[in-house]
Amino acid sequence: MASYLSPTVIESDPPMLDTYHQEGRAGEGRDVPNAKILIIEDDPAERFVLEMALKDEEYEVQTRADGVALDEVLAGFRADLAIVDVRLPVGPDGYELAERLREDEVAVLLMSGASDTDDRLAGFEAGADDYVPKPISVREVLARVNALLRRAGRASSGQWQVGDLLLDDGARTAARNGEALDLTPTEFDLLRTLARHPGQLLSKIQLLNMVWGFDGYDRNVVEVHMSSLRHKLDAQGPPLISTVRGSGYVLEA
Repeated sequence: MASYLSPTVIESDPPMLDTYHQEGRAGEGRDVPNAKILIIEDDPAERFVLEMALKDEEYEVQTRADGVALDEVLAGFRADLAIVDVRLPVGPDGYELAERLREDEVAVLLMSGASDTDDRLAGFEAGADDYVPKPISVREVLARVNALLRRAGRASSGQWQVGDLLLDDGARTAARNGEALDLTPTEFDLLRTLARHPGQLLSKIQLLNMVWGFDGYDRNVVEVHMSSLRHKLDAQGPPLISTVRGSGYVLEA
């Protein structure tokens, strides 16, 4: 992997090697090809880190230091999602830009150094879809971007099969040996993630990133949902999910 990402958070100094890749890229398993992302961030180091990380995930990216010429940018670059800093020294602030972007049905992820509840509420009231406090984790941003694009309908919808397991991404349904599985939304997302990587070991941190959007939750949450999912799968046939003690889980191909 290229050496342009920071270790955990973005610093003001030139970016360093990002170790999130060692736990698995946050975008692994996504099916959002060539989505277009606009970054509006006045700090050049942060802008560069985000741009390179997103391009590494095969997104099309454009960047701006401010939103002064937003209409002109959108006319030539039909963004699916915009990552916007709330505090911009020139032109409209992030809240104003969020309102304008929503007019064009562009999903908005706001970033801000202010993390109090009122600040977040102001962002959501302006039309933001999600909010990340600074200093940001590149891994978390990538995961949230992927989740927002899925929510916005930029993910492909289709059916695929792994052994006797059939998943319908569009309908968000799953069946095994022809029997429908009564899954919760989280259980479906968990199964979908495993089914996208049959035979591949996925750690709890990777699953937290891919299913929940970031790795800040207690890892026991994975165990709880995995136990319930396994119970439903095993009721329709031999065990499908194996545990590799101390490492993670594998959906047997």
